[in-house]
Amino acid sequence: MRTDIFARLDREPEPPKIEPPRMSRHRVALFGGTLAFYVAIVVAVLVSSWLVALDWKVMLFRPYQQWPEIHAFLDYYIVLGQRGPTATMVACWLGWRSWRQHTLRPLLTLGAALLLLNATVGAVKIGLGRLGPHYATQIGSADLFAGGDIFPSGHTANAVVTWGILAYLATTPRARRYLSAMSAIVSLGVGLTTVYLGTHWLSDVLLGWAAGLLILLGLPWVEPLISRAEAWIFAQRESLRGLGRPVSPAPVTIAGPRTAPVRSQDAVDVLAADQVLEPVAAGGPPAPAAARPRSHPVPSHPVHTTRSERTPVTPTGSRRPPNPDRTPRGGAAPARPVAGG
Repeated sequence: MRTDIFARLDREPEPPKIEPPRMSRHRVALFGGTLAFYVAIVVAVLVSSWLVALDWKVMLFRPYQQWPEIHAFLDYYIVLGQRGPTATMVACWLGWRSWRQHTLRPLLTLGAALLLLNATVGAVKIGLGRLGPHYATQIGSADLFAGGDIFPSGHTANAVVTWGILAYLATTPRARRYLSAMSAIVSLGVGLTTVYLGTHWLSDVLLGWAAGLLILLGLPWVEPLISRAEAWIFAQRESLRGLGRPVSPAPVTIAGPRTAPVRSQDAVDVLAADQVLEPVAAGGPPAPAAARPRSHPVPSHPVHTTRSERTPVTPTGSRRPPNPDRTPRGGAAPARPVAGG
């Protein structure tokens, strides 16, 4: 069984070559134009302009009754705009990318985009309180501030952000173009599907497209915050790893019993020479060895040299000063005088 495939999966890939998009002049111009379109839709609904009348015309047309054969398919297609399923699918893909590239930027970018989506779209929904087509009470009215939560379309805005984030995080220009076209088609289809099913006004869908596009265009302003959050998370991970590592104990030295220093062979030879060359005092026995002064001190440190490794030393003579009463080695000792003779 081949294991090189798994080895390649575990290998750290090259980091993305394309840097995160920056807030260029072109992007700023698109952001400004989309924001102006957003404000224009809100104002047109607030004053009950021609856009509200168009909403009623499309609703009374009842598209789901005009083309009932596609109703079953669109019931499944609308799932591509629901936040739970789409966020789960995209998070799984971006999580795999984060694991492969050893970076948290894809997941953090998705989280930041969804957080901005919930905050902005949710605030406008609750603030305007518009009722949906199935709950409208007066024909030709915008039905604002009535406790509804239909304006702008959350399905449409979520489709723009969730699928558009794939194009935003693409690592090659070609992939970015293809994913941008795919996300535009999906979000356009989700918005029109809500109008077909009668769950949203046409103006809701227009405002949902603008809301989602504003979040995608403004994401480069959030990139520094995403980078700091990623660095903080990695720092916390390293600190937790440091706490979990066992601390190796310091080596303990056990003091053993002290042994007497071993005298070297040179010291032994010197002591033997002292005993042999010590003169005998006239008229008495030789002095004990402990009372005789040592002419050659014993070295304080042991010499760890074996006898086979030492160079034989040839004695060149006694190191003691000449003494007339001293008998050289190998010679006959002089006769001692006999007392009383």
